[in-house]
Amino acid sequence: MQETAPGPANASTTEPSGEVAASESMGQEQAPELQKPQAPDPAAPAASAVPASTKPEPPSEDVPSAPLQLTLEDVSQSSLTVSWEPPERLGKLGLQGYVLEFCREGASEWVPVNPRPVMVTQQTVRNLALGDKLFVRVTAVSSAGAGPPAVLDQPVHIQEITEAPKIRVPRHLRQTYIRRVGESVNLQIPFQGKPKPQVSWTHNGHALDSQRVNVRSGDQDSILFIRSAQRSDSGRYELTVHLEGLEAKASIDILVIEKPGPPSSIRLLDVWGCNAALEWTPPQDTGNTELLGYTVQKADKKTGQWFTVLERYHPTTCTISDLIIGNAYSFRVFSENLCGLSDLATTTKELAHIHKADITAKPREFIERDFSEAPSFTQPLADHTSTPGYSTQLFCSVRASPKPKIIWMKNKMDIQGDPKYRAVSEQGVCTLEIRKPSPFDSGVYTCKAINVLGEASVDCRLEVKDFCHTLKSNRGRDQDKETGQLDHRQGRRRTFSPRSGRPEDRGPQASPRPRYYRNG
Repeated sequence: MQETAPGPANASTTEPSGEVAASESMGQEQAPELQKPQAPDPAAPAASAVPASTKPEPPSEDVPSAPLQLTLEDVSQSSLTVSWEPPERLGKLGLQGYVLEFCREGASEWVPVNPRPVMVTQQTVRNLALGDKLFVRVTAVSSAGAGPPAVLDQPVHIQEITEAPKIRVPRHLRQTYIRRVGESVNLQIPFQGKPKPQVSWTHNGHALDSQRVNVRSGDQDSILFIRSAQRSDSGRYELTVHLEGLEAKASIDILVIEKPGPPSSIRLLDVWGCNAALEWTPPQDTGNTELLGYTVQKADKKTGQWFTVLERYHPTTCTISDLIIGNAYSFRVFSENLCGLSDLATTTKELAHIHKADITAKPREFIERDFSEAPSFTQPLADHTSTPGYSTQLFCSVRASPKPKIIWMKNKMDIQGDPKYRAVSEQGVCTLEIRKPSPFDSGVYTCKAINVLGEASVDCRLEVKDFCHTLKSNRGRDQDKETGQLDHRQGRRRTFSPRSGRPEDRGPQASPRPRYYRNG
């Protein structure tokens, strides 16, 4: 694609460039020049500049046909772009290029865009004036001459591009914009639109008060400024952008607030014990916004210092507890909103006196429980087997009230005072330790508990055995029994050795051992 700027009106009659002049002096064949047409007749093709008397008209087969599908691609406020397709017939001598021309509406002169034919099928014409309406045509040129032109059906109107208006509200202004009384309001709202749109503001559907609100609008934004905001400035501000029948609107909510007034009245309802009940009425002026709650404070008569009891408390009644006996208290209540606490507070007129009450203690009658109980063993004695020479212990547990007397007996004989035995009774657990017992200490041991309500006893059997001797005896008896059964089955004869005392097996057919002698 080639981009060119239109020349003056007589561009078609300008002299050829130096390159073209050089080619003529060397005798080479030059491209035919286009003559300037006298009327904007789209059907009038560009003719050769060579006089008709010196050069005859070329036959129709030698010149190319008209280019195909001439199309307007783009139009801006200072340029246009067209494209086309090559012609069906290029001519016998071949195609040298295309010549693009335009003619302003009301004029009779076609102005070539390029002084010489160019081999492109799309061109952009720049530096056009706003408001022009142009006829556009393109001609295919060969060595034999120019063919018929291809012309756009409608003239091209060069005008400023219209961009629909659009408002971009900043993020922090999409919700209610809150300011305090006396603060400034400065809103900058950007917008888009071409050409420059018309901007207007309204406040709650009415025109702005020019004495309080200043508006400055530019090409891309509009600024609304209030030097010192008042509560009357609260409301909805609407920005409207107009452009050639199109418009865009945006709304911004502004809330101007201040501190609330104090509650209208306060009353002390009741005083009992260490508690006081209060009630108050909401303030008449909330500061142009919702209340966040109330702050309740107390002060005793002695010190006069105020202490906060409740913060951001929403109900209008409360009960204050934990007051000190003997003091007198006064109370006050503040209102609170986004700007803070009210400057003044409402205070109770009367004092709340916390009196000392006569308190008489009434002890409950104590019923003494009788825990007396006859002796009873919760854990009896267990039979036990011991080894000679190793101390052993017997255990049992008894429950009784009052504390019982414990008596230990062996084979129904009292063993109290015998140094061989040591008896211990602690927390109901009775223990009898037998020091290094012998087989003589075997027998039945009895533990008896006695108190004023009765008695109880348990007993067990203790066996003191030598386990090694017992084990050997049992093994010998078992072995003799098994051997006797074997001898009885096999019919063998058993004898006892005089040395070892153990039985010897002679067998049923015992024969004397042979004896051997040497040298007689």
